[in-house]
Amino acid sequence: MTGSESQTQLLEPVEAFLHYLAAERRQSPHTCSAYRRDLTRLMDWLSSQVATLTRWDQLMVADVRRYAATLNREGLSGRSIARALSAIRRFFDYLIREHRLGSNPALDVRAPRSGRRLPVAADADQLAHLFDTSPEGPLDVRDLAMFELFYSSGLRLSELTGLDLRDLDLKAAEVRVLGKGSRERLLPVGRKAQAALRDWLGQRPALAANGEPALFVSQRGSRLSTRSVQQRLDRWGQRCGADQHLHPHLLRHSFASHLLESSGDLRAVQELLGHADIATTQVYTHLDFQHLAQVYDRAHPRARRRSRTEPAAQGDPDAP
Repeated sequence: MTGSESQTQLLEPVEAFLHYLAAERRQSPHTCSAYRRDLTRLMDWLSSQVATLTRWDQLMVADVRRYAATLNREGLSGRSIARALSAIRRFFDYLIREHRLGSNPALDVRAPRSGRRLPVAADADQLAHLFDTSPEGPLDVRDLAMFELFYSSGLRLSELTGLDLRDLDLKAAEVRVLGKGSRERLLPVGRKAQAALRDWLGQRPALAANGEPALFVSQRGSRLSTRSVQQRLDRWGQRCGADQHLHPHLLRHSFASHLLESSGDLRAVQELLGHADIATTQVYTHLDFQHLAQVYDRAHPRARRRSRTEPAAQGDPDAP
Protein backbone atom coordinates (compact mmCIF):
# COMPACT_ATOMS: atom_id res chain seq x y z
CA MET A 1 0.00 0.00 0.00
CA THR A 2 1.37 3.44 -0.92
CA GLY A 3 1.79 6.30 1.57
CA SER A 4 -1.05 8.25 -0.03
CA GLU A 5 -3.41 5.25 0.22
CA SER A 6 -2.46 4.82 3.89
CA GLN A 7 -3.11 8.51 4.56
CA THR A 8 -6.50 8.24 2.86
CA GLN A 9 -7.50 5.31 5.08
CA LEU A 10 -6.58 7.34 8.16
CA LEU A 11 -8.22 10.51 6.89
CA GLU A 12 -11.67 9.09 6.09
CA PRO A 13 -12.59 8.39 9.76
CA VAL A 14 -11.28 11.82 10.74
CA GLU A 15 -13.57 13.50 8.19
CA ALA A 16 -16.50 11.43 9.46
CA PHE A 17 -15.70 12.49 13.03
CA LEU A 18 -15.55 16.17 12.07
CA HIS A 19 -18.89 15.87 10.29
CA TYR A 20 -20.33 14.25 13.42
CA LEU A 21 -19.07 17.16 15.57
CA ALA A 22 -20.56 19.78 13.25
CA ALA A 23 -23.84 18.11 12.31
CA GLU A 24 -24.80 16.07 15.37
CA ARG A 25 -22.95 17.72 18.25
CA ARG A 26 -23.44 21.23 16.76
CA GLN A 27 -19.90 22.28 17.62
CA SER A 28 -18.78 25.68 16.34
CA PRO A 29 -16.61 26.02 13.20
CA HIS A 30 -13.79 27.23 15.45
CA THR A 31 -13.96 24.05 17.57
CA CYS A 32 -14.10 21.79 14.49
CA SER A 33 -11.11 23.62 13.01
CA ALA A 34 -9.13 23.03 16.22
CA TYR A 35 -9.94 19.28 16.13
CA ARG A 36 -8.92 19.09 12.48
CA ARG A 37 -5.62 20.80 13.24
CA ASP A 38 -4.80 18.45 16.13
CA LEU A 39 -5.73 15.28 14.25
CA THR A 40 -3.93 16.34 11.08
CA ARG A 41 -0.79 16.94 13.12
CA LEU A 42 -1.07 13.43 14.56
CA MET A 43 -1.52 11.89 11.09
CA ASP A 44 1.51 13.78 9.75
CA TRP A 45 3.60 12.49 12.65
CA LEU A 46 2.37 8.92 12.13
CA SER A 47 3.22 9.00 8.42
CA SER A 48 6.81 9.98 9.26
CA GLN A 49 7.32 7.80 12.33
CA VAL A 50 5.05 4.74 12.02
CA ALA A 51 5.19 3.96 8.31
CA THR A 52 3.50 0.56 8.69
CA LEU A 53 0.37 2.00 10.33
CA THR A 54 -2.55 2.06 7.87
CA ARG A 55 -5.58 1.86 10.21
CA TRP A 56 -6.44 3.54 13.50
CA ASP A 57 -6.95 0.20 15.25
CA GLN A 58 -3.22 -0.48 14.78
CA LEU A 59 -2.24 2.47 16.97
CA MET A 60 -0.73 1.43 20.32
CA VAL A 61 -0.53 3.22 23.66
CA ALA A 62 3.26 3.45 23.19
CA ASP A 63 2.72 5.34 19.92
CA VAL A 64 0.54 7.93 21.64
CA ARG A 65 3.10 8.33 24.44
CA ARG A 66 5.85 8.86 21.89
CA TYR A 67 3.72 11.44 20.12
CA ALA A 68 3.12 13.36 23.37
CA ALA A 69 6.87 13.25 24.07
CA THR A 70 7.55 14.63 20.58
CA LEU A 71 5.20 17.56 21.17
CA ASN A 72 6.99 18.23 24.45
CA ARG A 73 10.42 18.23 22.75
CA GLU A 74 9.06 20.64 20.13
CA GLY A 75 8.37 23.12 22.91
CA LEU A 76 4.60 22.89 23.26
CA SER A 77 3.29 23.78 26.71
CA GLY A 78 1.69 21.16 28.92
CA ARG A 79 -1.65 22.83 28.36
CA SER A 80 -1.32 22.64 24.55
CA ILE A 81 -0.31 18.96 24.73
CA ALA A 82 -3.24 18.24 27.04
CA ARG A 83 -5.61 19.87 24.53
CA ALA A 84 -4.15 17.78 21.69
CA LEU A 85 -4.51 14.57 23.71
CA SER A 86 -8.08 15.51 24.62
CA ALA A 87 -8.92 15.86 20.91
CA ILE A 88 -7.32 12.48 20.17
CA ARG A 89 -9.18 10.79 23.04
CA ARG A 90 -12.50 12.17 21.85
CA PHE A 91 -11.78 11.03 18.29
CA PHE A 92 -11.00 7.51 19.51
CA ASP A 93 -14.15 7.48 21.65
CA TYR A 94 -16.08 8.25 18.47
CA LEU A 95 -14.35 5.37 16.66
CA ILE A 96 -15.27 3.01 19.51
CA ARG A 97 -18.89 4.16 19.29
CA GLU A 98 -18.81 3.46 15.55
CA HIS A 99 -17.31 -0.01 16.19
CA ARG A 100 -14.10 0.89 14.35
CA LEU A 101 -11.94 0.58 17.46
CA GLY A 102 -11.95 -1.77 20.43
CA SER A 103 -10.26 0.44 23.03
CA ASN A 104 -8.90 3.95 23.45
CA PRO A 105 -5.06 3.96 23.31
CA ALA A 106 -4.90 7.59 24.47
CA LEU A 107 -7.02 7.06 27.58
CA ASP A 108 -4.18 6.92 30.13
CA VAL A 109 -1.66 9.16 28.37
CA ARG A 110 -1.19 12.41 30.25
CA ALA A 111 0.54 15.64 29.28
CA PRO A 112 3.47 16.97 31.32
CA ARG A 113 2.45 19.47 33.96
CA SER A 114 3.02 23.13 33.34
CA GLY A 115 2.63 26.08 35.62
CA ARG A 116 -0.93 27.37 35.71
CA ARG A 117 -1.14 30.98 34.61
CA LEU A 118 -3.59 33.08 36.54
CA PRO A 119 -5.85 35.30 34.45
CA VAL A 120 -4.97 38.98 34.59
CA ALA A 121 -7.53 41.41 35.96
CA ALA A 122 -7.50 45.17 35.49
CA ASP A 123 -7.86 47.60 38.37
CA ALA A 124 -11.49 48.71 38.83
CA ASP A 125 -10.53 52.37 39.11
CA GLN A 126 -8.50 52.18 35.90
CA LEU A 127 -11.43 50.67 34.02
CA ALA A 128 -13.70 53.40 35.33
CA HIS A 129 -11.24 55.99 33.99
CA LEU A 130 -11.02 54.28 30.59
CA PHE A 131 -14.78 54.00 30.16
CA ASP A 132 -15.57 57.52 31.36
CA THR A 133 -13.92 58.91 28.22
CA SER A 134 -16.37 60.79 25.97
CA PRO A 135 -16.98 59.08 22.58
CA GLU A 136 -15.89 60.94 19.45
CA GLY A 137 -18.35 59.86 16.76
CA PRO A 138 -20.64 56.86 16.03
CA LEU A 139 -17.86 54.24 16.05
CA ASP A 140 -16.66 55.37 19.45
CA VAL A 141 -20.25 55.22 20.73
CA ARG A 142 -20.44 51.62 19.44
CA ASP A 143 -17.08 50.72 20.96
CA LEU A 144 -17.94 52.10 24.38
CA ALA A 145 -21.21 50.14 24.37
CA MET A 146 -19.30 46.94 23.54
CA PHE A 147 -16.66 47.48 26.21
CA GLU A 148 -19.19 48.38 28.90
CA LEU A 149 -21.18 45.25 28.03
CA PHE A 150 -18.03 43.08 28.18
CA TYR A 151 -17.23 44.31 31.68
CA SER A 152 -20.85 44.51 32.87
CA SER A 153 -21.86 40.97 31.87
CA GLY A 154 -18.61 39.00 31.54
CA LEU A 155 -19.13 37.98 27.91
CA ARG A 156 -16.75 35.97 25.78
CA LEU A 157 -15.62 37.66 22.58
CA SER A 158 -17.57 35.23 20.37
CA GLU A 159 -20.67 35.75 22.51
CA LEU A 160 -20.52 39.52 22.06
CA THR A 161 -20.04 39.44 18.28
CA GLY A 162 -22.80 36.82 18.00
CA LEU A 163 -25.42 39.03 19.67
CA ASP A 164 -28.47 40.07 17.67
CA LEU A 165 -30.79 43.00 18.42
CA ARG A 166 -33.44 40.60 19.67
CA ASP A 167 -31.05 39.28 22.35
CA LEU A 168 -30.96 42.60 24.19
CA ASP A 169 -33.81 43.71 26.46
CA LEU A 170 -32.94 47.07 28.00
CA LYS A 171 -36.30 47.37 29.75
CA ALA A 172 -35.54 44.20 31.70
CA ALA A 173 -31.80 45.06 31.79
CA GLU A 174 -30.94 41.61 30.37
CA VAL A 175 -29.02 40.11 27.49
CA ARG A 176 -29.37 36.56 26.19
CA VAL A 177 -26.14 34.95 24.98
CA LEU A 178 -25.32 31.67 23.27
CA GLY A 179 -22.22 30.22 24.89
CA LYS A 180 -20.02 27.17 24.43
CA GLY A 181 -21.84 23.94 23.60
CA SER A 182 -24.81 26.03 22.38
CA ARG A 183 -25.80 26.71 26.01
CA GLU A 184 -27.96 29.78 26.47
CA ARG A 185 -27.78 32.00 29.52
CA LEU A 186 -29.55 35.19 30.54
CA LEU A 187 -27.28 37.86 32.00
CA PRO A 188 -27.94 41.15 33.77
CA VAL A 189 -26.79 44.40 32.15
CA GLY A 190 -25.48 47.09 34.50
CA ARG A 191 -26.59 50.72 34.61
CA LYS A 192 -23.51 52.13 32.84
CA ALA A 193 -23.75 49.52 30.09
CA GLN A 194 -27.46 50.22 29.64
CA ALA A 195 -26.77 53.91 29.08
CA ALA A 196 -23.96 53.19 26.61
CA LEU A 197 -26.14 50.71 24.71
CA ARG A 198 -29.01 53.20 24.44
CA ASP A 199 -26.60 55.70 22.93
CA TRP A 200 -25.40 53.08 20.44
CA LEU A 201 -28.93 52.02 19.46
CA GLY A 202 -29.57 55.65 18.57
CA GLN A 203 -26.56 55.61 16.21
CA ARG A 204 -26.91 52.07 14.82
CA PRO A 205 -29.60 52.74 12.12
CA ALA A 206 -27.20 55.07 10.29
CA LEU A 207 -24.60 52.29 9.97
CA ALA A 208 -26.48 48.97 9.79
CA ALA A 209 -27.42 47.46 6.43
CA ASN A 210 -31.11 46.75 5.79
CA GLY A 211 -32.17 43.54 7.51
CA GLU A 212 -28.87 43.13 9.42
CA PRO A 213 -29.76 41.42 12.75
CA ALA A 214 -26.40 41.95 14.51
CA LEU A 215 -26.35 44.21 17.55
CA PHE A 216 -22.87 45.52 16.72
CA VAL A 217 -22.08 46.35 13.11
CA SER A 218 -19.06 47.62 11.19
CA GLN A 219 -18.77 50.70 8.97
CA ARG A 220 -19.87 48.46 6.09
CA GLY A 221 -23.12 47.72 7.90
CA SER A 222 -22.47 44.00 8.54
CA ARG A 223 -21.78 42.07 11.74
CA LEU A 224 -18.57 43.18 13.43
CA SER A 225 -15.79 40.57 13.40
CA THR A 226 -13.96 39.33 16.49
CA ARG A 227 -10.68 40.67 15.10
CA SER A 228 -12.15 44.15 14.71
CA VAL A 229 -13.33 44.14 18.33
CA GLN A 230 -9.85 43.17 19.53
CA GLN A 231 -8.23 45.93 17.48
CA ARG A 232 -10.72 48.60 18.59
CA LEU A 233 -10.26 47.73 22.27
CA ASP A 234 -6.47 47.80 21.94
CA ARG A 235 -6.67 51.18 20.20
CA TRP A 236 -9.03 52.54 22.87
CA GLY A 237 -6.58 51.55 25.60
CA GLN A 238 -3.66 53.22 23.83
CA ARG A 239 -5.63 56.41 23.24
CA CYS A 240 -6.77 56.61 26.88
CA GLY A 241 -3.32 55.85 28.31
CA ALA A 242 -4.02 52.38 29.77
CA ASP A 243 -1.03 50.98 31.66
CA GLN A 244 -1.65 47.45 30.30
CA HIS A 245 -2.71 45.90 27.01
CA LEU A 246 -6.52 45.87 26.77
CA HIS A 247 -8.15 42.78 25.26
CA PRO A 248 -11.62 41.18 25.58
CA HIS A 249 -10.50 38.44 27.98
CA LEU A 250 -9.05 41.06 30.30
CA LEU A 251 -12.52 42.59 30.66
CA ARG A 252 -14.10 39.16 31.21
CA HIS A 253 -11.47 38.26 33.82
CA SER A 254 -11.92 41.63 35.51
CA PHE A 255 -15.69 41.11 35.64
CA ALA A 256 -15.23 37.72 37.34
CA SER A 257 -12.51 38.83 39.73
CA HIS A 258 -14.23 42.02 40.88
CA LEU A 259 -17.56 40.23 41.32
CA LEU A 260 -16.01 37.43 43.36
CA GLU A 261 -14.05 39.97 45.40
CA SER A 262 -17.27 41.73 46.37
CA SER A 263 -19.66 38.79 46.75
CA GLY A 264 -17.58 35.69 47.50
CA ASP A 265 -20.25 33.68 45.65
CA LEU A 266 -18.31 31.27 43.42
CA ARG A 267 -21.42 29.47 42.15
CA ALA A 268 -23.00 32.70 40.98
CA VAL A 269 -19.82 33.70 39.15
CA GLN A 270 -19.75 30.25 37.52
CA GLU A 271 -23.30 30.70 36.24
CA LEU A 272 -22.63 34.20 34.96
CA LEU A 273 -19.46 33.15 33.13
CA GLY A 274 -21.15 30.09 31.62
CA HIS A 275 -18.58 27.60 32.94
CA ALA A 276 -19.81 24.00 32.76
CA ASP A 277 -17.36 22.94 35.51
CA ILE A 278 -16.85 24.98 38.67
CA ALA A 279 -13.18 23.94 38.65
CA THR A 280 -12.73 26.35 35.74
CA THR A 281 -14.13 29.18 37.85
CA GLN A 282 -12.01 28.33 40.89
CA VAL A 283 -8.96 29.97 39.32
CA TYR A 284 -10.54 33.28 40.35
CA THR A 285 -10.39 32.28 44.01
CA HIS A 286 -6.60 32.49 43.69
CA LEU A 287 -6.92 36.06 42.45
CA ASP A 288 -9.29 36.85 45.30
CA PHE A 289 -6.86 35.36 47.81
CA GLN A 290 -4.05 37.49 46.39
CA HIS A 291 -6.20 40.57 46.95
CA LEU A 292 -6.98 39.50 50.53
CA ALA A 293 -3.31 38.78 51.19
CA GLN A 294 -2.39 42.29 50.05
CA VAL A 295 -5.03 43.80 52.34
CA TYR A 296 -3.72 41.66 55.21
CA ASP A 297 -0.12 42.74 54.59
CA ARG A 298 -1.13 46.39 54.60
CA ALA A 299 -3.48 46.27 57.59
CA HIS A 300 -2.53 43.57 60.10
CA PRO A 301 -0.24 44.82 62.88
CA ARG A 302 1.69 41.55 62.83
CA ALA A 303 2.11 41.62 59.05
CA ARG A 304 3.00 45.18 58.13
CA ARG A 305 6.56 46.41 58.46
CA ARG A 306 6.89 49.07 61.13
CA SER A 307 8.32 52.43 60.03
CA ARG A 308 11.52 53.71 61.61
CA THR A 309 9.65 56.49 63.44
CA GLU A 310 6.92 54.20 64.83
CA PRO A 311 7.60 53.32 68.50
CA ALA A 312 7.81 49.66 69.36
CA ALA A 313 5.01 48.21 71.45
CA GLN A 314 6.01 47.17 74.97
CA GLY A 315 7.05 43.57 74.95
CA ASP A 316 7.46 43.57 71.16
CA PRO A 317 9.95 40.78 70.44
CA ASP A 318 11.10 42.71 67.37
CA ALA A 319 11.95 45.82 69.41
CA PRO A 320 15.66 46.73 69.35
